[in-house]
Amino acid sequence: MSLMRTHTCGALGPQAIGQKVKLCGWVHRRRDHGGLTFIDLRDRFGLTQVVFNPAKGAGLHSQAKELRPEFCLRVEGEVSKRPPGTENPKLATGRVEVVATSLEILNPSATPPFEIAEDSEISEELRYTHRYLDLRRESSRAILFMRHKVLQVIRRVLDAEGFIEVETPVLTKSTPEGARDYLVPARLNPGKFYALPQSPQLFKQLLMVAGFDRYYQIAKCFRDEDLRSERQPEFTQLDLEMSFIDEEEIYALTERVFAAVWKEVLGETLAAPFSRLTYAESMRRFGTDKPDLRFGMELADLTPAFGETSFEQFRKVMESGGAVKGFVATGGAVLSGKALDALTDCAKQAGAKGLVTVRVGKGELICPMIKHLGEPALQEAVSLTQAKPGDLLLLVAGDEELAGSVLGALRAHLGEQLHLIPETGFSFAWITDFPLFRFNPELKRWDSEHHPFTAPHPEDLSILEKDPGKVRSRSYDLVVNGVELGSGSIRIHRREVQESVFRVLGLPAKEVEGRFGFLLNAFRYGAPPHGGIAPGIDRLVALMARASSIREVIAFPKTQRAVDLMTDAPSEVTEEQLKEAGISIRRR
Repeated sequence: MSLMRTHTCGALGPQAIGQKVKLCGWVHRRRDHGGLTFIDLRDRFGLTQVVFNPAKGAGLHSQAKELRPEFCLRVEGEVSKRPPGTENPKLATGRVEVVATSLEILNPSATPPFEIAEDSEISEELRYTHRYLDLRRESSRAILFMRHKVLQVIRRVLDAEGFIEVETPVLTKSTPEGARDYLVPARLNPGKFYALPQSPQLFKQLLMVAGFDRYYQIAKCFRDEDLRSERQPEFTQLDLEMSFIDEEEIYALTERVFAAVWKEVLGETLAAPFSRLTYAESMRRFGTDKPDLRFGMELADLTPAFGETSFEQFRKVMESGGAVKGFVATGGAVLSGKALDALTDCAKQAGAKGLVTVRVGKGELICPMIKHLGEPALQEAVSLTQAKPGDLLLLVAGDEELAGSVLGALRAHLGEQLHLIPETGFSFAWITDFPLFRFNPELKRWDSEHHPFTAPHPEDLSILEKDPGKVRSRSYDLVVNGVELGSGSIRIHRREVQESVFRVLGLPAKEVEGRFGFLLNAFRYGAPPHGGIAPGIDRLVALMARASSIREVIAFPKTQRAVDLMTDAPSEVTEEQLKEAGISIRRR
């Protein structure tokens, strides 16, 4: 392979017995037995056992006794068959060993802050502070190899589908896409700023105007937003766009891509086409637009069961146009009173005024509110939901959207708590027909449900500015196991429609021209119908690897406080740097 090594530590087998070899790597383990010293030498390709025999030289053996974990070495020796009974069938190199004739310590190592050779539980703070050591561990390294393979498959499939990979700018213009921009001062243009892209949205649309027809990019994106386990300030997405297509073609292409990824990386066959639910159906049945379809417990409208109730809280809700909704937690009657109190607290934190729980027994119902609600009404609710003895019925009253979202959150929580979610398998679904706008009651304005470049449904163009709340969009989300994996849409490609959307959003014409004039101008030159989707690579690999957080699938992640523990970024800069950028800092 090179002057330094002839083989990797995962390459040697019986066919190499008798060969003189050179290996490089790190000391994984060291053992002393019967006067012999053994080490497992590790590189990213595998492990090879190396034997240091005093008969080959006392100096060499003495040097080997000084080795410690993570010393970086170069070893020369002869490949030999392991003695009978010492083979290791778990290793590709487990039938041979290298009898060392030469040892060079390329670099000694300090004692690592945690065991590299053991997959023990280590705090995230410690691992990410020493991420370069954490990535030497097989469990961490394997995830990045999976990520690499996923990207290889994606590129191969899209190349065969006629796509071209194009890199779009990272220093760009600030445009509203739902989160805060990361701003970069433009030193050569004092007082002006670039923004790091939240997505390549506008550039990929301009590539369609340019006639590239099929584009993709493994794109870095940046959003300055509050972080959760599935979010990072910088993330990667598969960004793709196509011309002269409709939703069906995007669905089919995406399903082909994911089917290939699952087959080649996990060896599993995905059932296609994926399930489809409209946004309205998903909210009605599951209380969320990203439902986990691996288990049941669907929501039901139980308002008819309480039509005659005298319970004032339910009565007021129904008279004001609200609803009583509920679902059955299979086997949930076993939950303790303390667990039910915790569920009530969760419901209140989610915005509900309260939660009614009903334990279903054999011929009896156990409910703290049974006197207020009336047993006949509760029995009807049990009948409507087909609850069985041993189940738990949960009820929430409120406006329909709030009641549904509260119960949707409780459904997801109880699915895990009651072990109703299968540990294996993936359930994909398309969520379609989202509303184009959502009213913001705090700011008293219409906001885009996804982004302002999403096309309205053709049948709703006539009411676009007259009745924005009823306008459907041509957008769609791809959801798997309760996680939104990607979002996409057919885009607006006509200038007048885009300007109408901006007016609904309340953007002044001068601001529109300043921010989006280049896009509107491009639409004047025969922009084709186009659309696309952008699945998140980090979320995708995290799902496939069953990682607890997307931080696990990123080589050098940041914490939930957006801090890189290894490099201590973000950090302060010098006064000279601030002066050059024309920036002064006002301390809070």
